[in-house]
Amino acid sequence: MFGEVARFLLNTLFTLFGATLLLRAWMQVVRMPPYNPVSNAVMQATNWIVLPLRKILPGGKIDWATLLAAYIAALVYVVLLMMIVLAGVDPTLMLQMILLVALLTVVKWALNLIIWVTILMALLSWLNPQSPTMPLLYQITAPFLDPLRRILPRLGGIDLSPILLFVIMQVLLMVVTRAAVSMTLFGI
Repeated sequence: MFGEVARFLLNTLFTLFGATLLLRAWMQVVRMPPYNPVSNAVMQATNWIVLPLRKILPGGKIDWATLLAAYIAALVYVVLLMMIVLAGVDPTLMLQMILLVALLTVVKWALNLIIWVTILMALLSWLNPQSPTMPLLYQITAPFLDPLRRILPRLGGIDLSPILLFVIMQVLLMVVTRAAVSMTLFGI
């Protein structure tokens, strides 16, 4: 019972933090204005780990310091998860597996982030298309949805690209999760 609760809390905490770090990197790639409330909140939540790493890895179009911070968070998550699930096993004995599973964890967080941002954008487009967050969500999702919009025809004004993106991300998420489970026997 305690193990399940601890695992749930770890998963929730690290997934939210990892997704926030990945959102920060994603916002830089799409050149999100830093002075909107969403950007400001993401920066404040992640500055404590990103700014020290930025002294080692300077920024550019790709925010390598933020991606490294997400990978470090994933490493900590995987090690803590192993300590809960495989109590008594020395994590250093499985270092290569931990490094790879941490990378898969970051990929899983990124896929989940794309899914949730796409769902949020789709819901807001139906419920409140004039919402002040719609331009931000559109800017964030455009790199993924625009190529799909060129492929899919609009059916009576209905944009099916979010549904297709959701299906693609869900399939990729299943593949990543299966790969992690096969390596660890407990999943991520």
